[in-house]
Amino acid sequence: MIDELRSALTQEGFTADAVLDRIGQTGQDGLRRNCTVPARDALGDDQSPLATLIELFPLNLPVPAAQVEAALPAAALTNEGLLEPTADGRIRARVDLRPYSFETRQGQWDGWVVSDPTPGLDYQTHPIKSDYVLGVSPASTTLAQLTVDSHVGSALDLGTGCGVQSLHLSTHADRITATDVNPRVLKLAQITADLNEIDIDLRDGSLFEPVRGEKFDLIVSNPPYVMSPPDSERLTYRETGFSADDLIHQIVSGSSGHLNEGGICQVLANWAITGDQPWEERLAGWAPAGADLWVIERERLDPYAYIEMWLTDAGLAGDPSWGVRYREWLDYFARLDIQGIGMGWITVTNAGRQRPQITIESWPHEVHQPVGPVIAAHQRNIGAARAADQTLLEGTFKLRDDIVQETLGAPGAGDPQYVVLRQHAGLKRAQQVDTALGGVLGACDGSLPLGVIIAAVAKLLGEDPAELRASVLPKIRQAIVDDYFDSPLAAW
Repeated sequence: MIDELRSALTQEGFTADAVLDRIGQTGQDGLRRNCTVPARDALGDDQSPLATLIELFPLNLPVPAAQVEAALPAAALTNEGLLEPTADGRIRARVDLRPYSFETRQGQWDGWVVSDPTPGLDYQTHPIKSDYVLGVSPASTTLAQLTVDSHVGSALDLGTGCGVQSLHLSTHADRITATDVNPRVLKLAQITADLNEIDIDLRDGSLFEPVRGEKFDLIVSNPPYVMSPPDSERLTYRETGFSADDLIHQIVSGSSGHLNEGGICQVLANWAITGDQPWEERLAGWAPAGADLWVIERERLDPYAYIEMWLTDAGLAGDPSWGVRYREWLDYFARLDIQGIGMGWITVTNAGRQRPQITIESWPHEVHQPVGPVIAAHQRNIGAARAADQTLLEGTFKLRDDIVQETLGAPGAGDPQYVVLRQHAGLKRAQQVDTALGGVLGACDGSLPLGVIIAAVAKLLGEDPAELRASVLPKIRQAIVDDYFDSPLAAW
């Protein structure tokens, strides 16, 4: 059945580019809003196989049986429970089979992802079934863009869902293991893998139980991080029976035991902001022994906004249970003293350092995706930034080409109040510099050793070279960690 299905999808050109060309940007934007009307208008009376596939899957519309049979092995798909006949002689899809594409180092990858149909299409809201399998979401694409994409021997997709992370991993991992606790997930993820001819070792189980005793070079996880009351009705794709953020805590703290030396674990996460301890201190305590931990908070919500977002996501807007469920969540958060919810990215590296690097920061500003290369560079940079003073002074450094200088000050003022060096790629960090640091960094073009540059700037400013070195070197080290320089040069 899978071979027949793949052949049919390939023959009819059911790709992400083809669908976008057929329904147009307006139709695509409509689907992002869960509205099928623009796409339906674009298709009009078209009964071609491609139009049939678009109506059947992304639009989740019932289609005349003759059209479906002309485009797909309809009988086999019906027997597998992927399609079902309707009372009026049409056929409706029981799953969403959607084209998916992304860029890799080798070029564009094209394939398909199988999940449950998108809930709430055309704003018909209904409560979602507990074993619902979510398709490709903004969260899953964010994690894919965060993932370090260097070649690895083994990778673990922890809580695989529809399997989209495994598709990305297949482009740079020799061996992929994927786990989940939802039997329906495992069924649809297997279809996704088979359809794309990717070998994935799918296993049933929670957290690291299915891979006890095994280690990997890379672990990625978009886990069910929503902090709903454990005793309430749950959606498996986003919620568990763990209290508050205990699931995330266990993934982070337990990850190093399943990482090879130098291995990386990357997690998309929510965490509780409580009144009894600074959140930075609390999350720093999750770091496994000897491992680097990098937490980036991208957004923070108050309990009310957080609860409303997830109740709406569950299809409960307008449902009679809305008020009761809302109060359950509020009471639960009050018991745990949860005063806010942080949302962001967590990276653990089994670095084996005597002094691990623990970085906990808020960065709600715009970034330039993909950020995966920045995370990979960060791990290299930590070691470089810890080099001896003399090693740094003898090395040559070159600022990244995307870095620009910005000046801020009152109109007409002789001198700017602030001078900032801003990245235009990756995390797009900005570093305020004074005259001395700006002069040193500005001269870092890869041609002169850092020590020579500092001495020249000291002479120009009339400062003592030793004092300037002592002042500038800590800031240079931070600039190295923050990825202000090109790939490793002589000193690195």
